[in-house]
Amino acid sequence: MALVKDTLKAAIYAAFAEARTKTDDPEAAMNRLADQIATAIDTFVKSGTVSTVVTGTCPAGAVNGTGTGSIS
Repeated sequence: MALVKDTLKAAIYAAFAEARTKTDDPEAAMNRLADQIATAIDTFVKSGTVSTVVTGTCPAGAVNGTGTGSIS
């Protein structure tokens, strides 16, 4: 799946919007904001797909292949 910048932006915006309303404990609000942003970035990066093409040679002949996988 392609990375969608707008999805990350929306998650970060939502985290800031929530933090803006928290005035009772500023330290807890900052920790919560940092956690939400870290989670948004982690989710964004892990939503990508890695694709690769493999070519080479070995004693038995040519080696060709493709692969896809997720980021973890």
